[in-house]
Amino acid sequence: MDIPRDLGHWIGFGGAGGRPAQSGDARPGRTAWLDVVEPATGATFARVAAGTAADVDCAVRAAQRAFPAWSALPAAERGAWMERLAQAVEDRMDAFVAAESRDTGKPVHVARAVDIPRAILNLRYFAGLIRFRTETQSRPRPGVTHTTVHAPLGVVGCISPWNLPLYLFTWKIAPALAAGNCVVGKPSEVTPLTAWMLGQAAADIGFPEGVLNIVQGTGPEAGAALVEHPDIKAISFTGSTTVGRDIAVRAASRLVKTSLELGGKNPTIVFADADLDTAAREAARAAFANQGQICVCGSRILVEASVYDAFRERLMAHVGALRVGDPLEATSDLGALVSQAHFDKVCAWLEIARAEGARILTGGGPTNPGGRCASGWFIAPTLLEGLSPECRTNQEEIFGPVATLQPFENEADALRQANGTHYGLASSVWTASLARAHRVGNALESGLVWINCWMERDLGMPFGGVKQSGLGREGGHHALDFFSEIKTITVNHE
Repeated sequence: MDIPRDLGHWIGFGGAGGRPAQSGDARPGRTAWLDVVEPATGATFARVAAGTAADVDCAVRAAQRAFPAWSALPAAERGAWMERLAQAVEDRMDAFVAAESRDTGKPVHVARAVDIPRAILNLRYFAGLIRFRTETQSRPRPGVTHTTVHAPLGVVGCISPWNLPLYLFTWKIAPALAAGNCVVGKPSEVTPLTAWMLGQAAADIGFPEGVLNIVQGTGPEAGAALVEHPDIKAISFTGSTTVGRDIAVRAASRLVKTSLELGGKNPTIVFADADLDTAAREAARAAFANQGQICVCGSRILVEASVYDAFRERLMAHVGALRVGDPLEATSDLGALVSQAHFDKVCAWLEIARAEGARILTGGGPTNPGGRCASGWFIAPTLLEGLSPECRTNQEEIFGPVATLQPFENEADALRQANGTHYGLASSVWTASLARAHRVGNALESGLVWINCWMERDLGMPFGGVKQSGLGREGGHHALDFFSEIKTITVNHE
């Protein structure tokens, strides 16, 4: 797949010949472009269009024209188109893997094992699910039948983040398309490459014109225009709590449906009866996967006091063994942070932690792999201890390779600390007691609770958080319901 230097929008593409209306070329009159930088090297390798409200409006109009025909297709035919798109991505696996690694700074082997396969699975899962979805439910009574119908909304907006670019972009557009909607998607301007490639793949297979539209650009410009567009019927957003709160306010003025998957300050809780070796290994993975840039990463590690020292020794050994290096190298466990701005933010958080009295057990700052990555944005995986549960480092989302270690005295203390933030996305609990697992799992203020595991996912199960971690649920029928208008039709047969 040839990737141009200038990454433009995909608006109203498809149809005869599969050629896009816009495929990376500047629209007449466009002068604004944004640099796309490789995190591992700090070098600019492309430009992405700085989309405007006019671009968003163009995409919405294309989607509106496409909606009657797409929504009228039988579910099996919509699913078949999504299967073709999934196959087009799979056929270009090597190109997508290389692009995702280059764009985000994550190791190539991670993109190959996780990101791109999951993006393909997202498309295939919802393509299959919509085929077998029960579109109606009936409750007959003498002389009367009540029926529920799931109807598509129309044109919907999907805004995805930079940490898992194609993975989370497809996680939104797949259920939206499957439910019969037409989509205007806005990927992060920091990592736009694989969304552009998805548009190219869709154009190459002649995906129906106007059904999937991709507008590049910044959140304050293109994102805000999408949220505020009068003809957008729903917004699905994954990103920071600050931006999610702003979207909620803007959408509320029009009573538009919103699904908001936001931040987390997730606890990993280790009880004394746990398998400490396994818990330490998985706590390290939960804290530092994807350089700590996953919303469900376990950044607060809470350990029962009686085994604190023994667990800390094991955990430090696992973290110390993590190799930070060139994303192209198979031996690299961690790559670069996604941008200079984010690198600076995480470095600033490390200074705040020091000022709050943190003791640094591992890492503590930038690291330099050398070679072609000498100017990249790398931070060593950092473990901190000695901080109070109420300090900023333990309360605010850092979203980087930084985790804190804290002791607790008993189950009640563990729950007090775990629940003592404004967030409530994910938790993991390590214990040999099934009774305790159920007690603690039910008491945690968290949308996701893993017992003796982390990041075990089933795409049909609900995903989402409580408190400041978001509104609504994604996954399976929950996502299809969000992208549908559910109405009741009652017929009097008499």
